[in-house]
Amino acid sequence: QVQLGESGGGLVQAGGSLRLTCGASGPSFSGLALGWFRQAPGKGREFVAGTTWSAGVTTYTDSVKGRFTISRDGAKNPVFLQMNSLRPEDTAVYYCAVRRGPVTEITSQWDYWGRGTQVTVSS
Repeated sequence: QVQLGESGGGLVQAGGSLRLTCGASGPSFSGLALGWFRQAPGKGREFVAGTTWSAGVTTYTDSVKGRFTISRDGAKNPVFLQMNSLRPEDTAVYYCAVRRGPVTEITSQWDYWGRGTQVTVSS
């Protein structure tokens, strides 16, 4: 059983940066995909970025390309999300997730979820 927990959220001004961390416990992450999603008030949960554990291939939604970077750490914390040049429209609760198989943008196809961390970007 995989357990995930996010940290690093907070309040930041537009143009600032935050680094989110996803801590995880459970079996080996080999063969799994790791992803970040977000949910703004009144909207559905959307894919932000994902990476495969074995090949390290990364995928981003268009709105964050060039600003966000997903990376992984083979020690205790398997995935980070570095967020630069933040915009008010990035305000949301951010979740990390894990699934067996390749990265997909389809939220319902991810197997395990953290509880989320709030990111608020002021204008």
